[in-house]
Amino acid sequence: MSTLPALTLNDGHSIPAIGFGTYPMTGDEATNAVRSALDIGYRLIDTAVNYGNEDAVGRAIASSDVPRNEIVITTKLPGRDHGYDETLRSFDASAAALGVEQIDLYLIHWPNPSVGRFTDSWKAMVQLQKEHRVRSIGVSNFTREFLQRLGAETGVLPAVNQVELHPYFPQESLLAFHAEHSIVTEAWSPLGKRAAPYTEPVVAGIAADHGITPSQVVLLWHIQRGVVPIPKSGNEERQRSNFDLPDVQLSADELAAITALGRADGRLFGGDPNTHEEM
Repeated sequence: MSTLPALTLNDGHSIPAIGFGTYPMTGDEATNAVRSALDIGYRLIDTAVNYGNEDAVGRAIASSDVPRNEIVITTKLPGRDHGYDETLRSFDASAAALGVEQIDLYLIHWPNPSVGRFTDSWKAMVQLQKEHRVRSIGVSNFTREFLQRLGAETGVLPAVNQVELHPYFPQESLLAFHAEHSIVTEAWSPLGKRAAPYTEPVVAGIAADHGITPSQVVLLWHIQRGVVPIPKSGNEERQRSNFDLPDVQLSADELAAITALGRADGRLFGGDPNTHEEM
């Protein structure tokens, strides 16, 4: 995994090609899992206010032997804190909980269109970046239309959009838009959680052909599509398997066959950003 190049963002910074997710772990479970992930080699750690574990993640980072400047900490603004001043206050609370002065990647968690204040939050995040309190800014669960609105109203497009993305929901149209505008795609639930496609003949067959696990097939599919997967596991063995990916190059036909598993109703829980909102 260490041989994988980092992905350059549209603001000139970069992030690792794979990250470590922390939801829904809290307390000692989250601290121990993040500490283990850092020991294995993960350097992109993903949390959020609404995960209730920023403090636990911060403790793991503070107690790790990994230098702080090698770790990319991501956290997310909750819906209840949308608005310019509210965002600035929420950022201060997140930085304090994490025990850091600068957050490396700060995301709006959901657009919450019925509230209609995500552009106000985005303007605050642009300011935080100008003040070097945030290194890179981005969003999560934004559609093409919401991204275009950010650009139209502020002139600044996100460096990252973290969205639901897995073989049953491959997001081809959104990926193309991201590529056109130099927005890096991150994938939450990259393995599909309880709906993981490991028994699909195409995934199982590719795994057998290359002598790797089905989960590694799916992670390689993400990475070779230019997507940063954010798998979560509290199990050290699975953390290592997800990170120490084999030096295997899936063919174009293999990638297309996995993408073809996509379904019109492929979302895990119906989290359409136009209608699903989280405060």
